[in-house]
Amino acid sequence: MVMAQHFLKSADARTLTLAQVMKMTDADAETMFRNLRWENGEPTCPHCGGVRITENRRPSGVLRFLCKDCRGDFSITSGTLFAGRKLPVRQYLLAIVIFCNEVKGKSALALSRDLGVQYKTAFVLGHKLREAMAQEMKGMRLGGDGETVEVDGCYFGGYVKPANFKEHRRDRRLAKNQNGKRRVVVAIRERGGNIVTTVSRSESAAVSFIRDRVAKGTEINTDEAQSWNDLHARYTVRTINHQEAYSDGQACTNGAESFFSRIRRGEAGHHHHISGPYLLRYAQESAFREDRRRDSNGEQVRATVRLALTAKPSVDFCGYWQRSGK
Repeated sequence: MVMAQHFLKSADARTLTLAQVMKMTDADAETMFRNLRWENGEPTCPHCGGVRITENRRPSGVLRFLCKDCRGDFSITSGTLFAGRKLPVRQYLLAIVIFCNEVKGKSALALSRDLGVQYKTAFVLGHKLREAMAQEMKGMRLGGDGETVEVDGCYFGGYVKPANFKEHRRDRRLAKNQNGKRRVVVAIRERGGNIVTTVSRSESAAVSFIRDRVAKGTEINTDEAQSWNDLHARYTVRTINHQEAYSDGQACTNGAESFFSRIRRGEAGHHHHISGPYLLRYAQESAFREDRRRDSNGEQVRATVRLALTAKPSVDFCGYWQRSGK
């Protein structure tokens, strides 16, 4: 009996290598970015939308464009997530390839070593790439008539270190002994489809988000938690009691649990700490990787570049250096 080869081990999964990017010139990388941002690589002015554009390369070699209509000056990355960049375009492409090649995630410290940049530079770049990946699920709705989605939650953060002496220790399961930093990632996974995530204080607080993202007529599978009781008023809900089985032939949340295992492995092996204000970004990155796990690394890179170049400047890291003293 011949076992089927895992997709990641096949040649179809490897269509773009670091060696290929290293052999590229800056002009090659610029051409790739131009083709992914604009149709046929023909620039459009981000200021007025004009198409009468001329190249205006600086003496330093930096590629700039000049709009004949509004006389505006711009670059390949102006008005995008990479606006105000300091690194060459080829180095950004190299960073995206390194980032996408990691199946469970890429730590900022490792990325800083790979690129030869400061840790904070790699940290910001990594989060901008996560923000780009999140654009793919913006406004996405799942389910529909005859479709099934799985809903589940997974808690992160809020760790309370136990006291040294036994007599000083408290039951950390009680709310009064917690620090209030614990958050839950709620995943909505369509069978054979995509994943949408959100972060909230509790599973029940995410019910309104689920109503917004899951179409009527959808069958929802959940675990036995009472947090999902309000979903019964709008959807057909099947519940699986995990104390008895993981699947009873009708209901299961194994797909959502599989997604959470990816986040947990990324947390343990790469990031070590993903709670706090950026927890949603890590969850959205994992959703992007899970949805595209059958795409080649080259396609993942092109998708990430395209999303970054069609997104507006970062909501989290545009001008972040000015806030350092506040």
